[in-house]
Amino acid sequence: MAENWYYVQKGNRQGPDGQDVILSMITKQELTQADFVWKKGFDNWKKIKDVSELQVVVEDEESLEMEAEKFPAAPVMQVEKEFNLNEQDEEERSLFIRTGNDRGVASSDYGPFSVKQLKQLYKENRINGKTFVFATGMKDWKILGDLPEYQDLFHELPPPIKDADRRTAHRKPFVARLLVQNNKKLFEGLCRDISIGGMQILVNEFKGQPGDKISINVHPENNDYNFTASGKVVRILEGNSGFSFRFEGLSGEAKQAIEKYVQDN
Repeated sequence: MAENWYYVQKGNRQGPDGQDVILSMITKQELTQADFVWKKGFDNWKKIKDVSELQVVVEDEESLEMEAEKFPAAPVMQVEKEFNLNEQDEEERSLFIRTGNDRGVASSDYGPFSVKQLKQLYKENRINGKTFVFATGMKDWKILGDLPEYQDLFHELPPPIKDADRRTAHRKPFVARLLVQNNKKLFEGLCRDISIGGMQILVNEFKGQPGDKISINVHPENNDYNFTASGKVVRILEGNSGFSFRFEGLSGEAKQAIEKYVQDN
């Protein structure tokens, strides 16, 4: 069975077409080495110059130019092997999203969501292929369109993702581990709206109440921003998705870590 290829031409997604059609378009210079193509099995859209099957007709005349433009690392390495949305519990609220960068406005973090909720958000056009996603255990945010399971989840081809899209508003995830007073359960959540006075922590199934005292260890894996602190819960966020937290007796080291994070991001 012939493979179906898709391609981007003048900013518009086209296809499906057979490989012979794509090769013909390259020969006629209707597609260039910088244009994007995709077929089933690709983790993401690739430039023609990075697809070996499409180099037969241009290899002799452009081999030197292509060699000079090769990326130092394969795009497939952008996705951490241990994280796959298809392997997540459909109902477990463990995913966070960053929107804004996907629509050209200021970014904001939301969550936690389940895979089922993520699919609904996509269906409602509240997120798209350029939305960032994060789950505890990941090292950094990932663009949805970079995930190999994108087509299986959303039943659409991923959009072309440019390097600039990955760098847009790329603020590192700020993770906190917290222990509620008189509660032995350890929670892990994502911090947002961080300042010297306090912050919000997005976390699933938080059992605390306003006035509860909490001890936190923020960003334990990152020495640049790591600090411990204590304080009180001020407000429970809508949908019990987390809480607002006010620091009490913040140390000098903690203040420096917060100021550095705010300055760097």
